[in-house]
Amino acid sequence: MTNINLTMEKSAKAKNVDWNNLRFGVYFTDHIFISNYENGKWDEGNIIPYDTLDLEPANCTLHYGQTIFEGLKAFPSVRGGINIFRPIMNAKRMNKSGEQVCIPSYNENDFVNAIREVVKLDREWIPKKRGESLYIRPFVFGSGNFLGVSSSKSYKFIIILSPVASYYAEGLNPVKILVETEHVRAVKGGLGSAKTAANYAASMLAGEMAHRNGFSQVLWLDGIERKYIDEVGAMNIMFVINDELITPTLEKGTILAGITRDSVLTLAKDWGIKVSEREISIDEVIEAHKSGKLQEVFGTGTAAVVSPVGLLNYKGKEMIINNMKIGEYTQKFYDTITGIQYGEIEDKYNWIEHISD
Repeated sequence: MTNINLTMEKSAKAKNVDWNNLRFGVYFTDHIFISNYENGKWDEGNIIPYDTLDLEPANCTLHYGQTIFEGLKAFPSVRGGINIFRPIMNAKRMNKSGEQVCIPSYNENDFVNAIREVVKLDREWIPKKRGESLYIRPFVFGSGNFLGVSSSKSYKFIIILSPVASYYAEGLNPVKILVETEHVRAVKGGLGSAKTAANYAASMLAGEMAHRNGFSQVLWLDGIERKYIDEVGAMNIMFVINDELITPTLEKGTILAGITRDSVLTLAKDWGIKVSEREISIDEVIEAHKSGKLQEVFGTGTAAVVSPVGLLNYKGKEMIINNMKIGEYTQKFYDTITGIQYGEIEDKYNWIEHISD
């Protein structure tokens, strides 16, 4: 990418934002980045005013779901400028997702550069309050117009931005999670490891049912034996059992390779915590809870960063974790990752893409 074309506009949209009640994914900034794939290559891209898209009724993605997306965040640094957290990891993961649904790869450096430019342009939208941030949503979809189950020959890569507060209404307070036993989200050989629309559509019914019963999310079990833990609907999941940090392995290809997950594991290893990436069954979790060895459970993800789990419900039986309080490990991971994101803690891992004032 040698040059991004820019169409500027002055907008009063930011003045209409309720900055004291941002919520998540409700407001969108003035500009978007858009690049088109035609005749086997991506163009250099344009930054244009946020507006509606012109889609035909026969758009292939509306019918066959050929689309992928990512999620990352930008933060105001206490040292000045803007910090974007690990964007190159998102670029790599987007291309990996694309391979699974036949979407052509996008140059990783161009991905990061496009994010830098649109964030820099709409920097006034970055919230200043601690715990809030500018959410960045890159996505790609087939833009061809046809009926028939085949991959598109044309695509659009778009980046939109949204100032956000906490993903969960509970904030950093422990959430209640329902262990799902009837529905399945993914199986080996499927799309469980891809950040694609079909993956999330498969989780919606169980998620809605859980919400009606007072749960924030569902915890998915494997699709074959309904025994081994996969992930939560919007997060990877981690357990602290007898001072060991345990999280489901990526090897089965049924869960997302979370970037916050990777960050937590990197920190844990550096701190000398015993770390295991392996299969863990719901029976093992129940037994650890009964014996008093289950110290903490928490989710990891871009939207929530780290979210403590205070209650697991499995087949109508409740397991209360750490007296419904955030645990020591969970708090330390949250404080360290957010500290790096806001520039309060030294970034010795080179996770931050910095934009100067």
